[in-house]
Amino acid sequence: MAQIEGDLTAFLDEWHSLPEVFDNTLDAQIHRWYAEALDSKPVFPKRPYFSPSSANSCPRELYMKAKGAKRDEQRKQPHQGRWTRIGTAIGDMIQRDILFAEKYFEKLTGNKPPFVFERNEQGQPMFEEFAKVNTEINWRGHSFYLYGTCDGILEYTADDDEKIRVGLEIKSKQTSSAQTSLYSMRNPSPDHVRQCIAYSAMYDVDYYVILYVNASKQGWHIPEEKAKKTPDIRAFGMAITDEHRADLFEKFADVLDALESGTPPALDLDKWTFNNFKTACAESLSDDEYADICEIVRVMRRSNLPEWKKTKYAEALEFIEKVREGL
Repeated sequence: MAQIEGDLTAFLDEWHSLPEVFDNTLDAQIHRWYAEALDSKPVFPKRPYFSPSSANSCPRELYMKAKGAKRDEQRKQPHQGRWTRIGTAIGDMIQRDILFAEKYFEKLTGNKPPFVFERNEQGQPMFEEFAKVNTEINWRGHSFYLYGTCDGILEYTADDDEKIRVGLEIKSKQTSSAQTSLYSMRNPSPDHVRQCIAYSAMYDVDYYVILYVNASKQGWHIPEEKAKKTPDIRAFGMAITDEHRADLFEKFADVLDALESGTPPALDLDKWTFNNFKTACAESLSDDEYADICEIVRVMRRSNLPEWKKTKYAEALEFIEKVREGL
């Protein structure tokens, strides 16, 4: 996997160091593919389903979503909306660059591109709307679906010309250039790893690479040694096994067991920030569960944990209290 990681970052570094290529015909084709996808019959989720992006979510959140609870529709701070949109734009940029490199990399460098997108039956690249699927999983007496789409399924050409299918997941970092430094980032996020495990089952791929792209830069001109220590892109590869997939399926099966028994799983406050069903979770808490959460937060406040973590727990409890007051 180290070879794939290194080849991907070297490939992108070389491509982005070259003069930018403009090709109206290729850009028009990309837009035409999206237009065709929008005009075709959409792929709707089959139920019950789980999304790869929620593979490491709070089990209580997954439980409430599966029950059909209402998703939170609260306004957010404007910078958060821009942050999300920038992340999407970064993914679009990388996908477009790989398509352009497929056509122009060899002409500009003399070498064939080591990565190209796999194509679907319609000849479209395997990412986004062109790769959306429902994959049925039968596990521990349950039948459920993994629904969604990926950032890409690539064909990687190794040094010995072997062709290997590799999944691609693109993530953005935006708060500081240090986030992707060799010192600060030593492993991928567990949330992103679990997401890729779900994708591996959906697209029958055993290898995945997570590409982190940092939108925050140290400056326009960066000394070479400093750039090496704090690169703005990082890649982490993984070989995904049946054991990894089984562990994920067990989690989803536990949620479905809870649905059948009517016994909701515990609320995980560590995953509160990105819980999209906060209100539904708070409303569903029993008095005993609420008392347990109050005790957890009380202990947290007296602990030696970082202040940001204490604040996160306190804010979660404050939200829950406001919801319960309105019941």
